[in-house]
Amino acid sequence: MSASDFQPLAIDFIVAAGILLVLFADLVVPARAGRIIGWLSAAVLAAALAATFQLDTSGTAFSGAYAGGEWTLYFKRTFLAAGLLAVLGSIRHVARHQTYRQGEYYLLVLFSVLGMTLLPGARDLILLIVAFELMGLPLFVLAAYAKRDDPEGPERFAPEAGLKLYLVGVASAAITLYGLSLVYGATGATAVDAIARAPASPLLTLGMLLVLAGMGFKIGAVPFHFWVPDTYQGSSTPFVAFLSVAPKIAGLSALTTLFYHAFPGLRDEWQPLIAAVALVSMVVGNVLAIVQTNAKRLLAFSGVAHMGYMLLAFVTSSVQGASMLLFYAAAYVLTNIGAFQVVEEIEEQTGDTSLAAFDGLYRRSPSLAFAMLLFLLSLAGIPFVVGFWAKLYVFVAAWQAGYHWLVAIGAVLAVVGLFYYLQIARAMYMKPPTNTARFSSDSGLTLAVGLCLAGVVALGAFPAPLLASAERAAEPFFAHAVALERTAQIVPR
Repeated sequence: MSASDFQPLAIDFIVAAGILLVLFADLVVPARAGRIIGWLSAAVLAAALAATFQLDTSGTAFSGAYAGGEWTLYFKRTFLAAGLLAVLGSIRHVARHQTYRQGEYYLLVLFSVLGMTLLPGARDLILLIVAFELMGLPLFVLAAYAKRDDPEGPERFAPEAGLKLYLVGVASAAITLYGLSLVYGATGATAVDAIARAPASPLLTLGMLLVLAGMGFKIGAVPFHFWVPDTYQGSSTPFVAFLSVAPKIAGLSALTTLFYHAFPGLRDEWQPLIAAVALVSMVVGNVLAIVQTNAKRLLAFSGVAHMGYMLLAFVTSSVQGASMLLFYAAAYVLTNIGAFQVVEEIEEQTGDTSLAAFDGLYRRSPSLAFAMLLFLLSLAGIPFVVGFWAKLYVFVAAWQAGYHWLVAIGAVLAVVGLFYYLQIARAMYMKPPTNTARFSSDSGLTLAVGLCLAGVVALGAFPAPLLASAERAAEPFFAHAVALERTAQIVPR
């Protein structure tokens, strides 16, 4: 071990130091002044995010078990931004509903973010699993965090939501671990690159299939999505804003590492399966979202559909597809967190998350209604917001990779998505409000919505900077995958 081993982990050490700082603050700050801890947590994440633009985190650590670089750095920025936006949107909610447990909430979020920032750089199965569990275990607690704080309101189902997430998470971990044990048994290696160079075998293929199933639970893709709508509806909305994007993108980062770098020689086996998962996720997510009457459940099924679009980029197995996956992930973070933050504001003001709660929103809060409209248009892929470019780039990459039929179905389903997104827009602008009282504002939530809105609009008008960043990150990562595949092809089968 040397000092150079710590360079690729510099950002993770900043987050870990921030966790210790928040823990100390929780010991000395009175419960009634707990909002300070929320703002401190946001400052920690903002500092770590700023450091990603200043520090050199390239290189490998601990004998290749961890790899820095543009790919890892891009995901770190995405996770830190998601954590920052989620914490800002949580400050009022946590202070109001969990007054004496504010410190624990933010510590759990920070621990989960730390697991996420470690995950994209993991190049060893053991480190990958440890990072996954560090990310996932706090989520189980946060899903049930409301407990009995809201016995009559929309969060009264928080214990059920937490239990469902826990059971699915345990099943996912068990299936993934069993699959990875078979991979180790077939290859005798835990290093990702070493697995790629091992001869193919039925045991290795079976392990790969189990890993795919376990990761399917993590990202909420069909047919492993059944926990998503109930968990979203029962858990606190600020937490769901975080849960709906960051852990899923973390799962995709692990999926790309394993399937591009560990299983390149099995591409003929896994590519059709992931294409099928992408297809059914787009179909089921979009179709079931149409009949939802609760905004959180609608956005839950919308998230299943969006996971299908991201898998469509993944299945292309091209540098362009990898780039578009990164672009889509960042666009989705800004758009989906923004939409859930608006739902949180409505829930705090009305105590309701049904579509009826949006009736006449433009009269009660014109700025909030306008922000939600832009988020919905971005989710639907309408010009000229960032979601339009995300869908367009994914379709172009898939078309060039030969998936013409998937692109055609995805385009039709995007029109279906527009129908259910516009249900909310119709309620906001075309229905009379049941209450004409103006909404009160909260500085943290307003800042979170404003940042999301600025990102959606700015990147919709000028997508080139984010696109260039995604391409810089994807090119060396995919080039290494191609080199590993060539090595795998000359190994005797």
